[in-house]
Amino acid sequence: MYSIRKNPIGIYEKALPNAFAWEEKFRAARLAGFDYMEISVDESDERLKRLDWTDREIEDLRRLMAKEGIVFPTMCLSGHRKYPFGSKNPETRQKAMEIMEKAILLAVKLGVRCIQLAAYDVYYEPSDEETDALFIAGMRKAVQMAARAGVVLAMEIMDTPYMGTITRAMEYLKKIPSPYFKIYPDIGNLSNFTENVPGELALGLGEIVALHVKETKPGVFRDLEFGEGTVDFAGIFQALHNLGYQGMFLLEMWADNSRSQTVEEAAAHIAKARSYVTEKMKQGGMAL
Repeated sequence: MYSIRKNPIGIYEKALPNAFAWEEKFRAARLAGFDYMEISVDESDERLKRLDWTDREIEDLRRLMAKEGIVFPTMCLSGHRKYPFGSKNPETRQKAMEIMEKAILLAVKLGVRCIQLAAYDVYYEPSDEETDALFIAGMRKAVQMAARAGVVLAMEIMDTPYMGTITRAMEYLKKIPSPYFKIYPDIGNLSNFTENVPGELALGLGEIVALHVKETKPGVFRDLEFGEGTVDFAGIFQALHNLGYQGMFLLEMWADNSRSQTVEEAAAHIAKARSYVTEKMKQGGMAL
């Protein structure tokens, strides 16, 4: 159950099998001891359709969340990887803005307080000064919409150099100053682009709204089990403890969708990951 008396630890929706119904996902998360779940709206047609859920569908999901004791304080909106704000195609940019508007409205209805953005100017196109300028223009309009709704937009520290460090992200926060425009570091991605993770976290401390906890190694950004990569979790958690960080931690991992699993099997898998991370947090001096 989510509590404000401790730093909550959440689980990424994609850590649970795609085949699971919402009730099964919630039950697995609860069995594994997680406080919340981060809902995914990625570039797939299936998940982009969530932006068009009816009020009845949203209310049914909210009732189920209340029943199972799981909430969605955050949304991972990665649909902009396919439809980026920096695209030179005006139709793509229009689609990006439509996605953003619908995501903000869905966030309001679901109780999501923070939308994590995939901070690419473009992903499937070449990046240049024009795509960067278009990205900034799109972000400025998106932040204005989010501010009117009281929803925070937070740029993820990404898996590409474009937004691979907090130093880089801070440049964009200066260009679009707003209490509704922040950063959401992925400490796995960050570890790939800097040797000074503690210094980067100190630089952005006042702008960090939550942290993705993910295992990586040089050049490999996903699908690693915790312990298989090179991220210095204990050292990073010690740095966060020394900085006095108080906030959400979200374990980002991916389920094996090539085989069927029971709720209990899925819960055991994510519980193992949670145990690994919480042990590293203790080593870093963080109270749980």
